Amino acid sequence: MSASPFDISNLRGGLIVSCQSEGEDPFNRAESIARFARAAEMGGAVGIRARQAENIAAVKAAVELPVIGITKSEYPDGSVLITPGLADVEAVMTAGAEIVAMDATSRRRPNGMDGCAFLQHVKTKYDVTIMADVATLEEGLAAAAAGADFVGPTLHGYTPYTQRPASGEPDWALLEALVTQAVAPVIMEGGIWTPAQARKALDLGVFAVVVGTAITRPRVITQVFVEAMQSKSE
Repeated sequence: MSASPFDISNLRGGLIVSCQSEGEDPFNRAESIARFARAAEMGGAVGIRARQAENIAAVKAAVELPVIGITKSEYPDGSVLITPGLADVEAVMTAGAEIVAMDATSRRRPNGMDGCAFLQHVKTKYDVTIMADVATLEEGLAAAAAGADFVGPTLHGYTPYTQRPASGEPDWALLEALVTQAVAPVIMEGGIWTPAQARKALDLGVFAVVVGTAITRPRVITQVFVEAMQSKSE
């Protein structure tokens, strides 16, 4: 099995929009995800990131853009696990995703493999482009050395051993270290809320930038506004 061919250079310097929803969110249905993807394409996005096979297939039917596909599960401690097993990889590829993103952290998956071991296993079985989602510099360097085609700090702040900066800004030091030290191109994902932040990531040398919640999660965006308006100014 191989993923659909595409020219990765088309992603360089561009915006990848993560079109995802979950739980009771009113947009948590394939047709809504596809509409978000279509709007992103019309706005100039160069790619889409989507979760679960049915959503990926709907996005592929709606747009001409390449898709980074994932599935989501959980570790025993409740933290997020991205694309946990071979069945998930196959489902994402079958749905049409050109890139498969997966958890490449040092944590051990339910199948007994840590992130890099699983990444290498997938590479031996499938002709597929892989984005390694990591939480630390060390994980990013290991994933790149293990054969990841792209590395992203997607999981920084989502593991028991990492926290997002208190400033609310992305971890720019981590990003810069990944860009300068990893042997694979870096896709910035996580904590990008403004065009200025996206521009800064590009200026630091990333290959492309993923933005999700700030574009495609109206409920969360509304909550951010409400909480800011209800907080007392100092």
